Amino acid sequence: MEWHAKKKEELFRILKTSEKGLTEQEAEKRLKDGLNEIKEIYRINPVKIFLSQFKSFLIYILLIAALISIFIAHYLDASVIFAITLINTIIGFVQQYKAETSIQKLKQLFVPQARIFRNGKLKLMSSKHIVPGDIILFEQGDKITADCRILESENLEVNESILTGESNAVEKYTSLVSPDTILAERLNMLYTGTLVSRGKVTALVVSTAMSTEFGKIALKLQEIETPQTPMQKKLDRFAKQVSIVIIAIAVLAFIIGSLTGIDKLEMFLTSITLIVAAIPEGLPAVITISLAFATKKMLKNNVLIRRLPAAETLGSVTIICTDKTGTITEEKMVVKEIFCSNKEFKKTEKGIMFKNKLADFEKEKLLQQLISTSVLSSNARFEKSEEGYNIIGDTTEGAFVSFALGYGINRKILTEKEPRIKELSFSSERKMMSILRKSDRRNVLYCKGAAPVILEKSSFELTPSGIEKLSLKRKEELGKISEEMEKQGLRVLGFAFRNIKNEKEMEGSLIFQGFIGVQDPPRKEVYQALKDCRAAGIQVKMITGDSALTARAVASEIGIKGKIIDGKSLEAMSDQDLLAEIDNINIFARIEPKQKLRIAEILMLKGEQVAMTGDGVNDILALKKADIGIAMGKRGSDIARDVSDMILIDDNFSSIVKGIEEGRVVYDNSKKATKFLLSSNLGELLLITLSVFMRLPLPLLPLHILWINLVTDSLPALALTREKSEDVMKTLPRKDTSLFNGIFFSMFLTALLFLISCFAIFYYSFNNFSIETARTMTLMAVIGFEMFFIFSCRSDKPLYKIGFFSNHLLIYAVLLALGMQLSLIYTPLSSLFSVVKLSAFQWLLVLLASIPGLLVFEVIKLIKSKKSSK
Repeated sequence: MEWHAKKKEELFRILKTSEKGLTEQEAEKRLKDGLNEIKEIYRINPVKIFLSQFKSFLIYILLIAALISIFIAHYLDASVIFAITLINTIIGFVQQYKAETSIQKLKQLFVPQARIFRNGKLKLMSSKHIVPGDIILFEQGDKITADCRILESENLEVNESILTGESNAVEKYTSLVSPDTILAERLNMLYTGTLVSRGKVTALVVSTAMSTEFGKIALKLQEIETPQTPMQKKLDRFAKQVSIVIIAIAVLAFIIGSLTGIDKLEMFLTSITLIVAAIPEGLPAVITISLAFATKKMLKNNVLIRRLPAAETLGSVTIICTDKTGTITEEKMVVKEIFCSNKEFKKTEKGIMFKNKLADFEKEKLLQQLISTSVLSSNARFEKSEEGYNIIGDTTEGAFVSFALGYGINRKILTEKEPRIKELSFSSERKMMSILRKSDRRNVLYCKGAAPVILEKSSFELTPSGIEKLSLKRKEELGKISEEMEKQGLRVLGFAFRNIKNEKEMEGSLIFQGFIGVQDPPRKEVYQALKDCRAAGIQVKMITGDSALTARAVASEIGIKGKIIDGKSLEAMSDQDLLAEIDNINIFARIEPKQKLRIAEILMLKGEQVAMTGDGVNDILALKKADIGIAMGKRGSDIARDVSDMILIDDNFSSIVKGIEEGRVVYDNSKKATKFLLSSNLGELLLITLSVFMRLPLPLLPLHILWINLVTDSLPALALTREKSEDVMKTLPRKDTSLFNGIFFSMFLTALLFLISCFAIFYYSFNNFSIETARTMTLMAVIGFEMFFIFSCRSDKPLYKIGFFSNHLLIYAVLLALGMQLSLIYTPLSSLFSVVKLSAFQWLLVLLASIPGLLVFEVIKLIKSKKSSK
């Protein structure tokens, strides 16, 4: 229903009500349709969160492997696999459950009480009992608790940033607007969840609960499924690929063994053992723990991860769609430019500049007078707090008071010298406000307002020569100056004063003093953060509810280039046109909630990995739809935080970039761990298969394979995920769809080296020593090979370039693994594992078989390094 386009009388007829409001009986009837509250769109379910941790093909494979182990009576194998799976699940559950406990705060957006007219009498009652047709009174500070059409208002301004994204409070009035007016410009409407920042209003309720704009968004939210993260997709694909390779080799081994005369049942059990041995059961736990470490590090950089996989997702982001207010900007108004006495002053970090030189403030008397007028015509004030001093009042007025104090003009001293007599309040019709103050010899009226209004009311101008008549031509010149300031994205106010003898002469024949332009400035760190994004191949698009003029100015200041489009133009574009053009559009202004969602959908349709920031109800659909939704920690709505994947604790865009860097490090290190684990397991698989093919005894017993996986797949692999960043922000976002990409060749080369080294030592020792000695030497060689090889997995650069000892955790993990291995031989455990002590010569052979895992790859990396440096 187009409530904003209908006359008051028609609204009363449709809603069957009147200016006196509903009767109690009628209200009771309508209340049967439901209370005025948002239905729960999400409920914490610990069981569901726990079970969701199993949604991975790799986990399914591990569980199947555990069941097979039970079937073939390898109970220890099954116990270890179940334990690893459970650890992985518990870590993921704890992380997500802790993040979800802040959920379900949506209802806090409603105040418990509302002032409602019933039978013509004003009553205070629960906002839950509001129904369509009610007449409600809202005053400054009240939150709007239903969608309403304004009937009467007085100096009304409403902060709608939670719904529209527009940073400044919006003036509201009663006049009709056209039916096709976008939500952000329906100035005769009030919407649920917004805040009355000034004035008071009597309004007619047209929608409640889930029928409100707020409620519609909540309903739509339930239709959007949380997408799989890139890491989840890669792990699933990886698990399927690994399973095919392992099963194929096991089947081949079974066929070869059967054809060479080995008993088929024995060969079947051996093939099953091969499958269990080859599954990299440690990988899910290693990646999960790695992500948990990353989330802790991100938290130090003010990034709170709500879902573990989101830590890695950040690293694959190709586009960031970011809010302007509070994320790119500081969300506070500051004075940027001043015009007075025919001079243009600019405020910089150095101070007030005039013609690129530092102005002598003490000599600029007219500038001092203008700044004093900006304070004396404002109501903002300082209030002491534990953190220092806070400005209380309108943000624009606060900018004037703060700026003045920085130059020694104290509001308290000024107002004590010239106490207030009377205020002529701001209104949407007048577009100005004035404060009458008592001075020593006279009363003075200090005025501020929209530049055209102040110029129209002024008859004189204060100049260095004194007070001069303000001609029509001069007014036109001044008007053009204010327009030029506005084109820079500044909010421009004009200032004037006059001595008052008779209060009937108030706002007329004013003496014009000048203009002050204020702006919500970009954060200092943003420019460098955007530069880092460009270097990393990440595109940044700014989406805001503010005007195109403001958006363009901020974008220009921080270095965001590209086309700009507003909500109306976007609505007129077809999906096909938007799909073709969206790469060129980097600034979106006056955007509505459904449009933000549409932008995310179109970008994802193009195959982009999209990060979307947001802080209001208007953002939640896009936050949930995007690959990664980023909510604000300091401001905005709880529901935005509830549906997000991560939260910026400091609301700072630069923190996203730090998170992206950490996400890329997580992915790179996960790939290193994958390369290490899979190469080793594949080598074990080939070693046993070749032995079967040559009709030799198994070089490793099932218990040996379990021990190898316990020693190498745990702490050493986990330590590999703690490698430091290697210029990850100087590379383009990855587009690969598999963890195999980039490691396929080295994985098979490693497996081949592994096979040659370990089979050679087994074959030699089997022919020269006992089978127990041969298996012991092979077991030592396998673990030795893997412990050397893990150092080559640390980087694509030669070890000497990154430092052999730079990852202390890896050194400790390898020493611990080798210590455990020695304890296996030289303690009573040796009889359980059927291993024996080795001679010095035998240890030398083991060492020679272990070295190729490091030596060959370091030589290859050294050759590549020399070629690239030429």
